[in-house]
Formats: sequence, structure tokens, C-alpha cells
Amino acid sequence: MDPLPANVVELTQALVRIPSVNPDGDPGTDGIGEEACARYVADFLRASGAEATLEEVEPGRPNVIGRYPTQPGAKPRIIFAPHTDTVSVGGMTIPPFGGELRDGKIWGRGASDTKGPMASMLWALHEMRHEIPSLPVEVHFVGFMSEESAQLGSQHFAKHHGHYDLAIIGEPTSLKTVFRHKGCLWADVHTTGIAVHGATPERGVNAIVKMSKLISALDTRFRALLSEASGTDEFLGVSTINLGMIQGGTRSNIVADSCKLRVDIRTTPGLQKAGGALALLTDFVRSIDETASVTVASEAFHLDTDPSNPFVQKLVASGATLTGAPWFCDAAFLAAAGTPAIAIGPGSIAQAHTKDEFIAVSDLEAGVAFFSKFLRSLAD
Repeated sequence: MDPLPANVVELTQALVRIPSVNPDGDPGTDGIGEEACARYVADFLRASGAEATLEEVEPGRPNVIGRYPTQPGAKPRIIFAPHTDTVSVGGMTIPPFGGELRDGKIWGRGASDTKGPMASMLWALHEMRHEIPSLPVEVHFVGFMSEESAQLGSQHFAKHHGHYDLAIIGEPTSLKTVFRHKGCLWADVHTTGIAVHGATPERGVNAIVKMSKLISALDTRFRALLSEASGTDEFLGVSTINLGMIQGGTRSNIVADSCKLRVDIRTTPGLQKAGGALALLTDFVRSIDETASVTVASEAFHLDTDPSNPFVQKLVASGATLTGAPWFCDAAFLAAAGTPAIAIGPGSIAQAHTKDEFIAVSDLEAGVAFFSKFLRSLAD
């Protein structure tokens, strides 16, 4: 890497200026895929004394993995793990890859989510590169691809790299320790009918009309049922449902013989203990319309890491208070595979995915100071 960034600000700017948009949906740019960003991070890791490799998960979309040297002997392992992809740049009102430094902030896609938090992690590791080998832990780094859609990178890593004693997932959490977050079920509710000519609708069965009854029930009675079943979590509140997309019929002059409603259910640990969102949704839908069905589009796990974990307690002692989050991230997939995981990083989630995304320089610098403090505390 020539030249090496001089500070965390320059590192963040360099990362923002590398397009790495997740290709799912409408990226809004030709700059898709994480490879260029992963290669840059690998070069930085090597300049910081780590062994770095790229591990392809999908064609042209690798995870980047760094392992810092350590003194001989069995040690616990911790891993810093932000993601290298960003969401679409469509509709942005600033240059998405400008990385402009203005008004004490760095502007561009990924500045907050999560190239800024990643830069704070990397810069702290760089500043501590001579101290890391003597720490009582092995220190690794991974930049996950595909966090913004399908979480393929974290699932691949968890499957092939065993357990760690703590995974520190990079997300903009205002430097609070997210040890619990909601899961997410995307499910499709299907109704069916009988197609006939639109001029004689009484001869058919309209799947859209059938769906309208379900929509009303889901938005009222099922919403209340979700809240009751999950209970109120101290950090997460209640499980929720959003009726996000609907598609039905083929032409205006044909009675619709099918309709599909996509729902987004954000789940709490309490709901899982009560049988899970899918079972609850399926039973409710069938109670309204026994001919209707439910299929899963995708599902992400909730996170519920034990806050008494000694490494989590080190984070808290370093100033990162415990909190929960309504969103989900890679932490849940590592936790499901046996690695205690939390999410933490500088910056605010309120800036993530926005049309004028930014992160404050003061937050970046606070992130570097925090991660350095945490690492040094492990030797106490």
C-alpha cells in the first residue's frame, strides 16, 4: 500500500471512495461487489503486520481475513468484524463515493455503515500492531461481504473458521454494546381464487378480495397477538409486523386468481420462546382463510448474547454500555454457530442508508480511542 493513510480520517475517505455496493436489488451504480474494497483492506492489514487473505464466497465477492501475530501458547481468540458492502446509492444527494471532508464530517455511501466503524477498528489495530502479539488473546479481523443482503459472508465464515471467544461486529452503535437485537422473518402470504372475465366477476373468486380480509386482520388482531406472545423486552420492546408489498392479478379485466402479500416481522427472543413467528403467522392466517398459505422468503436470527461474558464485560468497563437494537446484523449468524457476538462502532445508525450519509471525524477518533482502550484492558 503506497502511500499508507496518515490517520483514521484518510483511511475512512479511502474506503468510502471504493465503490462496494451490494448487487442485490437496484444498486444504482456499476460499482458493485466487495472485491476492490477487500483488496484495499488486505493491503492495509499487511502494512499493519497482519497476515491477510481473501476468501471468495461468491465470484468476485470475497471476505477479507487478517490474523495478527501472537506469542506461542493457547489463547482465547477475538475477531473484529465489520462488513465491506454498502446499500444502493440510488437517490443520494451527495457524490456517493466522494469521501469529502466538510464541516467536521466525512460524506459518502458507507461512511456510517460501516466503512467509518471499519476504519476505526483498523486504525486502532494499526496503532497497536506492536502490542498485539503480547496480548493474552489472539486478534483477528474479517471484512464480511454481503451483510446488506443475505449475510452470505458471515454465514460462510462461521461455517469454515470455527468458534471465537468474542466477535466484535462493526456497526454504527454510538459506541454502545449491542448484545441483543431483533431477528427478521420475511414471509409471503398467498391467497388463491378462480379467474373469470372481469365483466362477470360474480362467477369467479377474487384472491385480492380474500387478501383484503387478511390485511385488515394482520394489521390489527395479529399485531396485538405478536405483542402479547413476545412480551415486552427490556431492550427491544415487542415484536412487530410491517405489511410491505402486495402483488395480485394479471389484468384489470380478469378476476384475480392469486395474490401475494410480503410481511416483515421483527422478532424478539421472547417470541422465539413462544414458538416463533412463522408458526404464529401460519396458524393465524389459516384461522382467517383456510385456503391461504404462508411461505418463507428469508429469515435472520435474533441476537441474545450473555452480557456476563467476560469479554463483553471488558467492553462495558471500557465505556460501552449495554443496549439493544431493532435491526439485525452479522452478529446473529456467528452467535448461532457458537461464537458469542456483539455489535459496536462509532457513528449513528440514524445516518445509515441515508441520501446524504456521513460520519463525524470526532466519532471516528473516539472509535479508535475506544478500541485501543478495550484491547489494552485485556492485559489487565
